Amino acid sequence: MTTPAWTTADMPDQTGRTVVVTGGNSGLGFETCKAFAERGATVVMASRDEERGRAAAGRLSGRVDVLRLDLADLDSVRAFAAEMAGRGSPVDVLVNNAGIGMAAHSLTAQGVESQFAVNHLGHFALTGLLLPLLRRGTGARVVTVSSNAYRHGSIDFDNLSGERSYSAPKFYEQSKVANVVFGIDLDRRLRAAGVPVASLVAHPGFAETNLPNSSGGGFVAFVLKLGNSWIAQPAEHGAWSQLHAATAPGAEGGQFYGPGPRTWMRGHPVLLHPGPALTDPETARRLWDVSTELSGVVYPFRP
Repeated sequence: MTTPAWTTADMPDQTGRTVVVTGGNSGLGFETCKAFAERGATVVMASRDEERGRAAAGRLSGRVDVLRLDLADLDSVRAFAAEMAGRGSPVDVLVNNAGIGMAAHSLTAQGVESQFAVNHLGHFALTGLLLPLLRRGTGARVVTVSSNAYRHGSIDFDNLSGERSYSAPKFYEQSKVANVVFGIDLDRRLRAAGVPVASLVAHPGFAETNLPNSSGGGFVAFVLKLGNSWIAQPAEHGAWSQLHAATAPGAEGGQFYGPGPRTWMRGHPVLLHPGPALTDPETARRLWDVSTELSGVVYPFRP
């Protein structure tokens, strides 16, 4: 169990550890980078826009390196992983934080629906490619960041591209379900293979992020911006759950953290219990298989 009032003040010292945070130049990712840097970690801020990444890193103390990563482009994911491997340093924590939401229908260069590609598939590929570095880390953890939207979603394996029908909110929910299913299933597979890396999942509740600006405008963006102004908790607080999952001594692989317990939208992190739909072995297998097929990334261990 977690302490109900856990905050970043409870984070252990991170000196000597290397942390990779995707989407680290704004919102939850920026707050995650900030917390790790302030506690002594070497932070790799993975950002699609290097200029914005460097500007964000300039506002932080400690060692923060900026590397380009476009999760919508699997070639970029491979290039990022190759650059990390070339550095020769282990990775102790990977925070799969970046995401887009409520986007108009579009396909990536590899022909994958954009929300599924950025929010899930790019992170699936990145995690697999960085696994050799994570295996060399100390108490290594992978934290995949979902959203409260997972509570309303499901995965339509027969329409992943969205070409039969498309609803921006439904496909966002689908990608957030995929985050939870992947994060929990990854931990099961790591344990079965005897790999000393833990996989956890977190969600920020309703936090003030850059999501309205990635939604393509229109009514959805207006509603999200209104929510940011009137309902959302600050991004600093929204990051508590993923920081807890990444650093708290009592957090364990396969666990899922989010704010609670009354609204699941605001507050300190608590341990959540995903329902059977999110831990269904057949759903997990299908998601893993299609993710392997679409990404071309085969994890270096037997499932």
